[in-house]
Amino acid sequence: MYLNKALIIGNLTRDPEMKSLPSGMQVTSFSVATNRVWKDKNGAKQESTDYHNIVVFGRQAETASQYLKKGASVLVEGRIQTRSWDGQDGKKQYRTEIVADRVQFGPRPGASTGGNAATPSSSQASSKSGGLAEDEGIAYPDDEINPEDIPF
Repeated sequence: MYLNKALIIGNLTRDPEMKSLPSGMQVTSFSVATNRVWKDKNGAKQESTDYHNIVVFGRQAETASQYLKKGASVLVEGRIQTRSWDGQDGKKQYRTEIVADRVQFGPRPGASTGGNAATPSSSQASSKSGGLAEDEGIAYPDDEINPEDIPF
């Protein structure tokens, strides 16, 4: 069995660029930066940034181009692909990219992420449903779900 799966969470390094294929299908490309922080053998903090080229097709390409901007947070799920072509100087050119199956937008810069800045109505809803405290995440209801009640 083989698996080619990439899961990237990071920030856009540039605004997305949308183009159309001759077939009319939309294609959007952008780049995502991911950071890694670790301590070396001396205990000093080290940081590294990797850059990933992302390609999105179809309807997701249109929405990514419309709503994503440089600096936006994004989750990309897809497969890794390397393309090659002959350059203008006759040399072989290569590009490794992630062909996205799914693009999920992160929180908008400056928008409330919900953490400790919960509104009174959301904390009341949390306490009424018997769920978690407002800083612990999503409040799930205590009701049992009967599979026979699901309409499909």
